[in-house]
Amino acid sequence: MKTKLSFIICQLSFMSTVGWAQPQGGFGFGGQQISASQMHYSQKFSDLNYAGDDKAYHTLDIYLPEKKAERYPVVVHIYGSAWFSNSSKGMADLGTICAALLKAGYAVVTPNHRSSQDAHYPAQIHDIKAVIRYLRANADKYQLDTTFVATSGFSSGGHLSSLAAATSGTSQTTVGTEQIDLEGSVGPYTGYSSRVSVAADWSGPVDLLHMDCGKAMTMNPSPEQVLLGGVSKEEAPDKYRSLSVATYLDKNDPPIIVFHGTEDNVVPFCQGEQFAVALQDAGVKSEFYPVDGGGHGFNMYTEENLAHMVKFFDAARNK
Repeated sequence: MKTKLSFIICQLSFMSTVGWAQPQGGFGFGGQQISASQMHYSQKFSDLNYAGDDKAYHTLDIYLPEKKAERYPVVVHIYGSAWFSNSSKGMADLGTICAALLKAGYAVVTPNHRSSQDAHYPAQIHDIKAVIRYLRANADKYQLDTTFVATSGFSSGGHLSSLAAATSGTSQTTVGTEQIDLEGSVGPYTGYSSRVSVAADWSGPVDLLHMDCGKAMTMNPSPEQVLLGGVSKEEAPDKYRSLSVATYLDKNDPPIIVFHGTEDNVVPFCQGEQFAVALQDAGVKSEFYPVDGGGHGFNMYTEENLAHMVKFFDAARNK
């Protein structure tokens, strides 16, 4: 397993340093993760531990907008890494998605979370829900208006963002033969809500049982297989369904906006396309923006797309 994982990481690293290199930004395993050079904020709170332990993978950063307000609505933006990274909050699309949100008056929170090497699923969604509970418990301290908490994410971060929304208010459920705890007990603030107001999915994998729906790179084992402890989808299809956002959709879910590049060679475009259909079928308020010529993280963050995201969040906040 270690040899195969090393090969996967080498593949992703090669893509990030050669295939998509750009002078102004850096790339993580999940694709484009532009640096913070374009961010403008009034205050930053760094390396806050949301779990009450000494683990770096349980830390987050909070950025407050330059525009002064008594309290700020919150967006938790989750980095992409194919779930392989536990420490990429400092490269979480800071110069694009996060910069646009700060400019629009949102406090931006970028958390680390456990990787697939630290713990298997559902540990990652437990961490994200612990982040949201931490923010609500400490809202006064950081000037946060946690009546509105949105999630956003790229690639595997898009998966976690959408999953947090689709399972908002659901703690335990059964998926086929799998009983799954979707809330967890990470951190000291389990009495607080982890509900999400609205979510954005940038190039996320959402149906992990059907990642072969279109043309994309092949990895063996796949990142989702590693995340699930090494079992294949043939061996345990319900595990893959329990990881899939589409499994949990219903009309009571918060609104979700989806962006996906038509030329994505990591998470195939059909994932976004089919997610948009599933959202409509479930009666979830949603918008879908296919990005013509967009790849996995590049040519995605246009001013137009960022404006669509902000407008969608604003509409959810002002309804």
